[in-house]
Amino acid sequence: MTTTHINDALAAIRARDPRVPDVALILGSGLGDLADGFADPVAIPFPDIPGFPHAAVAGHRGRLVIGRLEDVTCVALQGRFHLYEGYDAATVTLPTRVMLGLGARTLIVTNAAGGINRTFQPGDLMLIDDHVNLMGRNPLTGPVQEGDTRFPDMTHAYDPALQALAESVAGTEGIRLVRGVYAAVLGPSYETPAEVRMIERLGGDVVGMSTVPEVIVARARDVPVLGISLVTNAAAGLSAEPLTHDEVVAAGREAADRFARLVRGVVRGLGNHDA
Repeated sequence: MTTTHINDALAAIRARDPRVPDVALILGSGLGDLADGFADPVAIPFPDIPGFPHAAVAGHRGRLVIGRLEDVTCVALQGRFHLYEGYDAATVTLPTRVMLGLGARTLIVTNAAGGINRTFQPGDLMLIDDHVNLMGRNPLTGPVQEGDTRFPDMTHAYDPALQALAESVAGTEGIRLVRGVYAAVLGPSYETPAEVRMIERLGGDVVGMSTVPEVIVARARDVPVLGISLVTNAAAGLSAEPLTHDEVVAAGREAADRFARLVRGVVRGLGNHDA
């Protein structure tokens, strides 16, 4: 991936909609319906954007949407690309670079994840406090991209001020919100019980197969990040039930209202702050 690839994608999007977004959102499995509520939306299928592959995972609509949410101009991905689909880290993070290139100053990244923390319940929304990268990949490997920091500080990969805003919204809306560490694995197979025990000992509260590459790119560009995981199920060995992707998508549908109210409240807070 080169600056030319990014510029080609930006040109294609701006030809369809010249608006400059303030907030970028990555909507994970089962969570993409939030962008259907944008006012004045312009939706662009991923294949219409240079460098964007098809979104092949169930629960991912495969569109970039620009519009207004809570009177704030936003750009959202209804779905994402994953390393486990065979894409390299540069392709996985191209949409993030493009959304930030459009002008977004805040990234809200979401995902569906398996619960490891024994106090978490399926359906919980978790603020990501930190992450553990077990993917064996880093999107900053290779030549430094224009605008990136070579060695970004990851002490506050997830922005404390954004977390405080999310907790305030959750309190106002009566939404249960937990906090924890997201462990990212390559996939696509679910983890074995032994791997879940290992991740638990490493400090992981949930486990998933996305998010970390996008967050690393955002931090390399000094963009603050809010991360939210939907706990869809108990991880392997913590429940007698087999793990399925259908369960993940169904959990997203169940949590859609709470998730939308939380994110809408955060975006509204960001808009009020800018005003």
